[in-house]
Amino acid sequence: MLPISCLILQNTVTGEFDDATAVTIGHEYPLSLGGMPNESATVEAVASHEAHPRVDSALEELRRELVRSLDRFTRGSEGTVQSAVPGLSLYRIMHPGGPNHTVQTPALALIAQGTKRVLVGNELYEYDPGHYLVSSVDLPLVGKITVASPSEPYLGLRLALDVGEISDLIGHDDLPLTAHADASRGLYVYRLGPLMLDAVVRLLRLLDAPQDVAILAPLIKREILYRLLTNGPGECLRQIALHDSHTQRVATAIRFLRGNFAQRLPVETIARNAHMSVSSLHHHFKAVTAMSPLQYQKQLRLQEARRLLFTGGADVALVAQRVGYESASQFSREYGRLFGASPLRDKRRWLTGADAE
Repeated sequence: MLPISCLILQNTVTGEFDDATAVTIGHEYPLSLGGMPNESATVEAVASHEAHPRVDSALEELRRELVRSLDRFTRGSEGTVQSAVPGLSLYRIMHPGGPNHTVQTPALALIAQGTKRVLVGNELYEYDPGHYLVSSVDLPLVGKITVASPSEPYLGLRLALDVGEISDLIGHDDLPLTAHADASRGLYVYRLGPLMLDAVVRLLRLLDAPQDVAILAPLIKREILYRLLTNGPGECLRQIALHDSHTQRVATAIRFLRGNFAQRLPVETIARNAHMSVSSLHHHFKAVTAMSPLQYQKQLRLQEARRLLFTGGADVALVAQRVGYESASQFSREYGRLFGASPLRDKRRWLTGADAE
C-alpha cells in the first residue's frame, strides 16, 4: 500500500473521511467512501510503481524480525508499552479504533503489522509496514488504526526525535545534502528501506541486553537520525534545526501557542513572538502544519478540554472557561464539530466504553 497525502473532508459527526481525491507518486485516483483508494486503482498504482517486483530477502527478514520482536515485547499488553530505551514506545492494538485526537511531537513512527491513517488539518496520510512516518514539529492530528485483529494485532513503535541531536548532526561537515526541495510540511510518509529498518531492529535488540542500552542506544539513535536526514524528505528535519529558518520560527510560534493556548492571542502577538510578519507567519505556519495559527490554537484548546472532561469532575462551563472560551455555547458547538458529540455525550460514551465513531 502506498502512502496517501491528499486534501480530504472529514465528517465531523461520524469521524469518517468523505469522498476526495488522493495523489500518490505520480498517480491520481478517487477514494471510496471510507477514505480508502479503490482497489483497482490501487493495484494499478502499485504495479506501475513497482516496475521491478524482486523481493529483497534481507528486507523481508528484517520485517519478520520486527514483527517477532514487537509481538514478544508487547505480549500480554494492550496499548502503549514504554521500553527501557529512552524515547522508544511500543504499541499493540487488538482492534481497529479511533479516531483518536492528540498532539504529535517530533518523532519517527513505524508499523510492523497493521495499517494506520493520520489526518493533519485537511490532509490524510496512510502508512503501513512498508513505510515510516516522521513529524518534525508539534502537530494536532487525528489517528485511526484501520487494520488490526486479535490474531494479527497492530504492532508499531514510536521513537522521539530530539531537535538538539538533529542540530548536532547537521553541523557535521560530511553529512550529505539531500536533493528534495519541498521541505515545508512538518509531517511526511516515506518508503522504509533496509538500512533504516536494520538500525531500528538493532535498537529493539537492546531490550534483550539492558546493560548495553546506556552506551549503544545513543549511537543507534544517531544512525537513525542520519538515515532520516539523508533519505526522502529529510530536509524538513534539517529545517527545524537550522537557526533562523522559517520552519524554526514556526516551531517558536508553536511553542508559544502551546504555552498560552488558553489566552486571547491576536495573530500579531504570535507573529511578533516568532519574529515574523503576520503575512509570513500565516503562509509558513500553514505550510508546516496544514492549518492557520488560530485553527491550531483551537485544536489545542479543545483537546485539553477533552482531557479535563475525561479525567476530572469539572462541569462543561468551567472546562470551557479554563481553556479560554468566554461562551460555553460556542465551546460546545466547536467541541461537537471536532469530536462528533457534545461534551457531556462524549464523556458518557467514553465512561461506558461505547464506540466513539
